Amino acid sequence: MPPQNRDADHGSQKVAADVVVVGAGLSGLVAAATAYAAGKTVAVLDQEPGASVGGQAHWSFGGLFMVNTPEQQRLGVRDSTELALSDWLASAAFDRSVDQQARDWAEAYVHFASGEKRSWLRSLGVGFFPLVQWAERGGYGPQGHGNTVPRFHVTWGTGPALVEPFLAKVLEGVDTGRVGLHFRHRALSLTTTAGRVTGVSGDVLQPSTAVRGQASGRVVMGSFEATAGAVVVTTGGIGGNHAQVRRQWPDDTAPDYMLSGVPASVDGEFLSAVESSGAALVNGDRMWHYPEGIHNYDPVWPKHGIRILPGPSSLWLDAEGHQLPAPLFPGFDSQGALRHIVGSGHGYSWFVLNRTIALKELALSGSEQNPDLTGKDFRLLATRLRPDSDAPIQRFMDKGVDFLQAATPMELASRMNHLTGSSLIDGDGLDSLIRARDSQVASRLGKDPQLSAIRASRRFATDKLMRVARPHRLTDPAHGPLIAIRLSVLTRKSLGGLTTDLRSRVLDDEGNNIPGLYAAGEAAGFGGGGMHGYRALEGTFLGGCLFTGRAAGRDAAASV
Repeated sequence: MPPQNRDADHGSQKVAADVVVVGAGLSGLVAAATAYAAGKTVAVLDQEPGASVGGQAHWSFGGLFMVNTPEQQRLGVRDSTELALSDWLASAAFDRSVDQQARDWAEAYVHFASGEKRSWLRSLGVGFFPLVQWAERGGYGPQGHGNTVPRFHVTWGTGPALVEPFLAKVLEGVDTGRVGLHFRHRALSLTTTAGRVTGVSGDVLQPSTAVRGQASGRVVMGSFEATAGAVVVTTGGIGGNHAQVRRQWPDDTAPDYMLSGVPASVDGEFLSAVESSGAALVNGDRMWHYPEGIHNYDPVWPKHGIRILPGPSSLWLDAEGHQLPAPLFPGFDSQGALRHIVGSGHGYSWFVLNRTIALKELALSGSEQNPDLTGKDFRLLATRLRPDSDAPIQRFMDKGVDFLQAATPMELASRMNHLTGSSLIDGDGLDSLIRARDSQVASRLGKDPQLSAIRASRRFATDKLMRVARPHRLTDPAHGPLIAIRLSVLTRKSLGGLTTDLRSRVLDDEGNNIPGLYAAGEAAGFGGGGMHGYRALEGTFLGGCLFTGRAAGRDAAASV
């Protein structure tokens, strides 16, 4: 049937299609494009205005976890499906009875990332930056958390370039009259007929001129009913809903203050409606928030934070000035560092470094913070290697409230205390720590495990070229001034979600599929209600949207 969207009496709208997709983020676009390519009519519903199509993926750095690629091989990286799966399972640490579907998805995803993922995306016109990055390095031994080798492939064009081919396919369907895009349609409940999910109903919200990411208002203008042979839920997670994040935080230990790494519209509210229809919603306490958040000096949404993507050389201190224990070095174990920081009784921490390290090692997550990669501009990209570069990190150093500079450790400690309105940082203690670290550098050998990790990192070509500074004294005036960066907890991803089988069909608490109902992306915990387990290896969230969205679109189309 052709998609329909007609106004009825009393402001009620009727929408009909073979497949209804709830959510116009990356996983929703992939599902919609796949179902349309299979010859089905599709209706895509989203509570936000059209400016926000693509959801969080548009804002992303575009990182993708891939295994044994030509990019890795050219850099001398030896990887394999077996090694990647071993790393994944060690990091996930599945330990619950509800984890079986998640583990199945994890194994399937690693094989996807080792196989057709790259060739499929290349066939769609997606390219990759040639220098593979090394995220979540672990440090707990061969059977512990972390990536044994670099696997973080940056999309050439960042997040928008990953969204583009799927959005283009959906827009082709709009032009042919077989896909309908229904923005400002907020889904509130599922419709079930004779035991099968047959549609969605909800509110039609007031039109909004809000730009991408801005709050768009929730004034209700009418209602809608959408009917379909299958419904795909791709409404994302809860990162913009701090109240829900706090409710789901393990042991009720969420910090008092958090930044948001996603817009306020990422509220997770529709998930409870799906659960009330019989779906199994699991692993809500497993979340992926970052300890390295900084305030955006030019915010788009409330409490807008940006994540620092650090190299390994900064000293990482808790709020009281104590160095985090090994292996909690920058870039090694985000969740381990988060738990340690929150467990200290404070919701923030510090990087202490100098200008040389900042310009060499600190990148910022997000498409808008990487105009060279987003714009596919090689000339602008080359300026990253210049010490006088007007890079985004330099602008944060100049304008960001979290960035402090000083000539001496004592002066830096004073400024750190002034920023937080406390006296937690002891100047003598900070001076002693920095000088002890510098003496380890001067020894050229030493006992400092962080320096050993830095030297090991520089054996990898990408790190030596653009991510890890040569070890040097922090107090060397040639590399100054000293810098302190206050880091806040930044909300981002849900690792749990709706339980799904490998066809993206939503399951109930007994493990039975709910006819007509599918889920993909973050709403499904990126597959099976939590394919990452307790920890992710990075680059797996966008890929999870691609993999689950495609599976949902295929099976939903085949079922109608």
